[in-house]
Amino acid sequence: MLGAVDQPRERGLAQTPTPRLGGTAILAGVLVAAAVWLPWDGELRGILGGAAAIAAIGALDDVYELGPGPKLAGQFLAGLIPVLAGVEVSNVTLPFLGAVSFGDLGGPLTLVGLVAVMNVVNLSDGVDGLAAGVCAIAAATFAVIAVDLGRGEAGVLAAITAGAALGFLFYNFHPASVFMGDSGSNLLGLLLACIAVQGTLKTNAVIALVFPLVILAVPFLDTGFVVAKRIKHGRPIHQGDRWHFHHRLANIGFSQRRTVAYLYAWTLVLAGLALALRLIPYSDDRGNLHAGWSAVMVGLGLLALAASVYLVLVLEILKFRRLRERQLRRLDPDTTEQEIVAAVARDLETGEFDALR
Repeated sequence: MLGAVDQPRERGLAQTPTPRLGGTAILAGVLVAAAVWLPWDGELRGILGGAAAIAAIGALDDVYELGPGPKLAGQFLAGLIPVLAGVEVSNVTLPFLGAVSFGDLGGPLTLVGLVAVMNVVNLSDGVDGLAAGVCAIAAATFAVIAVDLGRGEAGVLAAITAGAALGFLFYNFHPASVFMGDSGSNLLGLLLACIAVQGTLKTNAVIALVFPLVILAVPFLDTGFVVAKRIKHGRPIHQGDRWHFHHRLANIGFSQRRTVAYLYAWTLVLAGLALALRLIPYSDDRGNLHAGWSAVMVGLGLLALAASVYLVLVLEILKFRRLRERQLRRLDPDTTEQEIVAAVARDLETGEFDALR
């Protein structure tokens, strides 16, 4: 009735028309659970007010397809609500440097950070169940870390967000019966960003700044890769394409379920590393390292690095190269090896080619 239906399109992976606006259900779940389990103080009201605002703006985009300017303005407006309510990073504690104060820049920097995370999650929402699953993993990880840091309210909000994302995932996993749309991806991005501020960045933990970067590394890397590609080729940053990790995995023949399974696994490995950084006693209060536990941390770090290299290099590049060469030989047996190598290099550069089978 509202026309909020996602139609199959060239750069998308959906094959049938699918209703959007699933983000409104996520918002409803978060609001009801927060009303039951959390005190309605000023900061929580600001977070939930911003959540309602960005869900409404996202819903308008789902129905009317707003331009990039109005969408960005809406994100800043929604992000400003929790910042004005006190969701602000005024200082962080860095290794070897101690506390670094942002002064009057704390509010503006926090607002930019909230908008950045909204866009990171929004841009990564391109295949059934991906954004919901990754956000559920991230929120659950934030919940454990926030509680351990003594930020109970942020931990509960994170758990609520994880529950809402998981509940939606039941309907969004492939084949999805509903998409979260911009109303959902922006909403989850704002909630995760606020949780990161309240649950980790407002503490005096030396590696507080590391937690959000590690937990949300997969969508951050995906967005960074795509934006860099668009800038390199002179394309508008907001213009969609098929350079995302999920597109490139699909292009080498992965099904949607297999694609999200690999990206879930990658996110889980990095989330495990973030939990280990907080929970494993590899150093004492004076910064002295414990040899045994430090070795464990090094091992976990190498595991996370190996998983990242495996997914990006082996699966996305080396496997594609082999399969694409085989496909080109099959399509045109007279093609020379030099022409095949050039064609594969061009495909890897542009990301524009038919999916391998």
